[in-house]
Amino acid sequence: MEWLRNTVWTEIRICSSCWAAGSWSRFAPNPGRRTASSNCRRTARRCVAIDDIDSVRKGRQSEGLNNYTHDSVEDQCFSIIFKDRTKNLDLMAASMEEAKQWVNGLDKLISTTQNLNRQQSTEHWIISCMRKADKNSDNMMTLKEMKHLLRQVNIEVDDTYAAEIFKKCDESDSGTLEGSEIKLFYDLLTQREEIDIIYGKYSRTEGQMSAEDLLNFLWKEQREPVSMEDALKLIDKYEVDQTAKQKKRMSKDGFLIYMQQEDGCIFNPAHKPVYQDMHQPLNHYYISSSHNTYLMADQLKGPSSTEAYIKALMKGCRCVELDCWDGPNGEPVIYHGYTLTSKVLFKDVIKVIKEFAFKTSDYPVILSLENHCTVGQQQLMAHHLISILGDALVTKPLGNIMPTSFPSPEELKGKILIKGKRLKKLNTSLSSNGVVEDGTVSEEDEAADCEDGQKAKPKVCRVLVKTFKNTRSTKLSRCPVSVQKSKIKLAKELSDIVVYCKSVHFNSFEHANEMLAFYEMSSFKESKAITLAETSATAFMHHNMDKLSRIYPAGSRTDSSNYNPVTLWNVGCQIVALNFQTPSKEMHLNQGRFLPNGASGYILKPEFQTSLSSQFDPSKLSEGPWLQKKTLNVMVISAQQLPKLNKDKQSSIVDPLVKVEIYGVPADNAVKGTHHIVNNGFNPMWNENFQFQIHVPELAMLRFVVEDYDAGSHNDFIGQYCLPLSSAKNGYRHVPLLTKRGATISSAGLFVHLVLMEAE
Repeated sequence: MEWLRNTVWTEIRICSSCWAAGSWSRFAPNPGRRTASSNCRRTARRCVAIDDIDSVRKGRQSEGLNNYTHDSVEDQCFSIIFKDRTKNLDLMAASMEEAKQWVNGLDKLISTTQNLNRQQSTEHWIISCMRKADKNSDNMMTLKEMKHLLRQVNIEVDDTYAAEIFKKCDESDSGTLEGSEIKLFYDLLTQREEIDIIYGKYSRTEGQMSAEDLLNFLWKEQREPVSMEDALKLIDKYEVDQTAKQKKRMSKDGFLIYMQQEDGCIFNPAHKPVYQDMHQPLNHYYISSSHNTYLMADQLKGPSSTEAYIKALMKGCRCVELDCWDGPNGEPVIYHGYTLTSKVLFKDVIKVIKEFAFKTSDYPVILSLENHCTVGQQQLMAHHLISILGDALVTKPLGNIMPTSFPSPEELKGKILIKGKRLKKLNTSLSSNGVVEDGTVSEEDEAADCEDGQKAKPKVCRVLVKTFKNTRSTKLSRCPVSVQKSKIKLAKELSDIVVYCKSVHFNSFEHANEMLAFYEMSSFKESKAITLAETSATAFMHHNMDKLSRIYPAGSRTDSSNYNPVTLWNVGCQIVALNFQTPSKEMHLNQGRFLPNGASGYILKPEFQTSLSSQFDPSKLSEGPWLQKKTLNVMVISAQQLPKLNKDKQSSIVDPLVKVEIYGVPADNAVKGTHHIVNNGFNPMWNENFQFQIHVPELAMLRFVVEDYDAGSHNDFIGQYCLPLSSAKNGYRHVPLLTKRGATISSAGLFVHLVLMEAE
């Protein structure tokens, strides 16, 4: 039992039931117990697993701490950021030293947990469940406790089978399992039959895999172009049995560890760091982009927050949006105009962007300004941008010469670009007599954008208003505020810092090609962009070879839902802006698209989307370099340690099924799925094969979705994983699973076999 007793139990107990509502707490000086006293009156205890924590921020780096604490306690404050929740836990210790101890301690625990390999995560999770099942903490397990454990790990067995397992492990015939008997039970529980079969097929050297056996497996199954030297490196890296290692062999335990590590993952480890050419013009890349970044929820009455910018930037987002309006006391604010969304100070957002812009990625950030301010507040906006961002802000073309094309992401490392209106062409700023004063431009307002390229007509916006008859209800009502494309006066100071991303109205591709400079870009509502992508795909793609295009969700998406970004990536659109706050299939696709290349927020487009001679049309697949017909065979073998969906109900066990989805050009889109397994979320096995015909593999996205089958309603979501097909490895692979919000579900995953081959 010593191996179980010595396992680290990582959780924090918070003496409050209301911290999740956004309150801040004051830590009690007892770090050994991981407890805190709160400013709340209720005292119900909550447990927070270290697995659920994303990071810890030192200081007053949250809206709550900034609003409700004085800057004199900066060194006593810190915030706990959760993976799958929108609210943080803000805390203040009694002293700077105590805060430092907590932050350092939590950082070490988080780092240790995040660096566990898959096998260690599985062990950690199961042992945690064992501890919970041991109700009287006597380090022994009764039959009743064993059945409780099985339900904890998401598997239901009948009483007879449970009794058989228990009897097999109870070698002492004492009626309880302890010590080595629990270890035997653990081994039975975690046995991987499918791994045993694969290992048995290739272990031809005294029951083990020699280096030659392993090389044979890597060639035949994994389709890896490797040498004997590579096979020996894997043995040295993963083998745990020293005798086997000395004989240059891999035991079954070593093989299992290899299969569960990065080398056995579906995601190509060579694509994890920045591996693409980052020296091409900016418009040659897809750019991870957010719409109405300041919003934490819906588009009508939800909160605006600096935290939303932090979360987006930390996810690798490289283009964020700022809707700017006149605020009180002369200070501009950011919010969704004509709605009841709350407001946040413009300068506070810029401070946060300065702090977090390059934490995840060194590559440039674009600030997309939607400006509705008067000249005086525009001048203050320019002042804040220049004074806060400093040298990071691009205020002139690189090299102080008139450019003819975009600089590259590499040249713009650590830089921030402003997208917005500009009074004159860029060359006037470099001219010795190019004096420009304040002038009038068309107001950039997404709500006023029209359909089908028609001239803007007077419209009225739909805003959220409270009904006087029933103060509890809200409704959408017409507002007598015209959102016709109107003119506003633009401050010279704000105009001057718009360099590479000047906002202009889109008339037609012909007009843009003949009249607009490369740095003049348009924003398209999703419906307009999708229509152009479907009817003028090649022209749209050629437009994006020279210029940037930004796409944003329709105003009717008041619930902050999203559109399918793949349709727009297919025609080379770079800035396909999504509502990052909304967990959805579309955000999963976005996360998968930007998973490779160091999660830098920049992905190099295929060459056929940047070559001037290309005639690619995703809907009409003529012959060309884009047409590389492949057959993808996917075998969904098994899943491991799927999470319980109803943790409060011990008898609730999932009935999992797996969907395999392809997203790309229309001819490639497909969804196929397995049958469901009854009452087994711990180690369900399907062994089902699916075949997909792929025409344009460079644009294809592969997504796995695990659901809990429900005969009477929609299936419940369990987990998902998405990646570009070009980053998927062949052979037997483990697929990690992520939550709806994109956080890793530790220890959970799928086991699959993939073969991508030339189509016959």
